[in-house]
Amino acid sequence: MARIVLTFGDSNTHGTMPILPPGESRRFGPDIRWPRVMAARLGAGWELVEEGLPGRTTQMGDPVMGAHMNGQEGLKIALASHGPVDVLALMLGTNDLKHRFQPSPARITAGLAGLLDIALHRDMLARHPGMQVLVICPPPVQETEPLRADFLGAEMHGPALAASYRAVAEARGLAFFDAGSVIATSAVDGVHFEPEAHQTLGAALAEVARAIG
Repeated sequence: MARIVLTFGDSNTHGTMPILPPGESRRFGPDIRWPRVMAARLGAGWELVEEGLPGRTTQMGDPVMGAHMNGQEGLKIALASHGPVDVLALMLGTNDLKHRFQPSPARITAGLAGLLDIALHRDMLARHPGMQVLVICPPPVQETEPLRADFLGAEMHGPALAASYRAVAEARGLAFFDAGSVIATSAVDGVHFEPEAHQTLGAALAEVARAIG
C-alpha cells in the first residue's frame, strides 16, 4: 500500500500566490505548490493529501474570516477524513502573528502544542498507527504592504518561533524542520512564498519525510 503524507497548514500550504491588489487571492498550480513538489520527489509508493486553508491558525477562530480558521478543529476533521496517515506534515503559525490576535511566541507555541495533543492522542494514533508527525516552523513574516496592517508587529515575534517550535518537537520526540532555514517569504507581501521558495521547501521536506516515514 502507498504511504500517505498529509500536509496540514494555511495559505502557504494551499499555494496562495503573493498578493498585490487588496482582496485578491490566486493559487499556484500543482507543479509549483510545495506539497506537490514534495510528493513528486518522494515518488512512487507515496500518496499526498493536501489540507491547506488560507487564514488557518493554530488555535483561534478569526473574527473576520470565521470560526473555521481554528486549526485544531480542522485537524480533527482532516485526520478523521483521511488515512491511515503515515506522515503528518504540520506547518501553522503565520496567521497567529496577525495583530488582532495579540501574538506572542509563547501563545503561538501553545497553539502548536494543542495541535500535537490532538494528533498524538491515543484514539487518533489507533486510527493512524505508526503515524510520524513533522513539525514545520514557517519562515518569519515581513511587515510590508499590502498586508502590513494585519501583521503589524509580526517581525518582533516571528523569528523567535523556530527555537520555541523546535523545543516542543524535541520534548515530544518529533521531527522538526525550520522552513526559514531554506526559504524566506516574498518581498511582494511579506507572507506568501514565491515559486522558487515552494520548489526549495518541497525538495527539502521530501528528504525529511522519506527519513521519518
